[in-house]
Amino acid sequence: METRRIGSLAVSVVGLGCNNFGGRLDRNGVQAVVDAALQAGVNFFDTADMYGDTRSEVLLGQALGGRREQAVVATKFGWRLDDQRHGAKPAYVRRAVEDSLRRLGTDRIDLYQLHQPDPETPIAQTLAALDELVRAGKVREIGCSNFSAAQLREAQAAVRDGAARFVSVQNEYSLVQREPESEVLAECERQGLGFLPFFPLASGLLTGKYRRGAPMPAGTRLAGKSGFANRFLNQRNLALADALADFAARRGHSLLELAFSWLLSHRQVCSVIAGAMSAEQVGANVAAAGWRLTPDELAEVDEASEIDRLAPPQA
Repeated sequence: METRRIGSLAVSVVGLGCNNFGGRLDRNGVQAVVDAALQAGVNFFDTADMYGDTRSEVLLGQALGGRREQAVVATKFGWRLDDQRHGAKPAYVRRAVEDSLRRLGTDRIDLYQLHQPDPETPIAQTLAALDELVRAGKVREIGCSNFSAAQLREAQAAVRDGAARFVSVQNEYSLVQREPESEVLAECERQGLGFLPFFPLASGLLTGKYRRGAPMPAGTRLAGKSGFANRFLNQRNLALADALADFAARRGHSLLELAFSWLLSHRQVCSVIAGAMSAEQVGANVAAAGWRLTPDELAEVDEASEIDRLAPPQA
């Protein structure tokens, strides 16, 4: 599989998001998915301390077992776990990394990411604590998530000479949510940051399972989650997904293939990290990344994405 660089790390262009681990997937399910990923050439595994109520890291570490050297493991800290475990103050950074190392059963984290900005802690303090972890060999590279372009610039300005700096940012980005194009992707280009899109399939909308006028498929991620369903399955998004699915079908491809390959057409995107509930879904995700869209096709995607004429904006 093709790899791209995040700092010193070479990551597969299709990664595995581990947010289902410990929640919708039990230990046996996690093992099957991780096995399939490694066999398919996926080496990039993205988790977080808060996924699965901290069980995601545990199950990922167990599933990798003696194959740890085959994997690039990314995790995150800073989201609220409880009253004591949250934020990005230096003391908590040191505690959080030890907790994640223990849960993962490893001696280092390849990409350690601040899950969200902490308005109560100057970014310079957080970066200094992360630099200590890099110098101690507990972390190889550091990144951030849910940062704006302005926050990325602030972080860059706070780095001391020779100290560790963010090498990646992980924000929401997909064919139905293109906000990073306004500023963040350009800032990634300027700073040499890798971009990691989360919700690359819009929580399943871009798999082709959901169509306007059709009942919601049972057992899917959005079934029974009215908040998520209302966010992703509104009329605007469903109309856009239909238009994009038609675009892909006319060229002999699926909406899933378009969703992966379109993201990878952006040179700032290093890996598309999507979750999977089965070995079959892992295989489908890996296969979906092979469409090399031409400049004309990319322009047609933009034209098909003119959603204001497809459906009125939702309040």
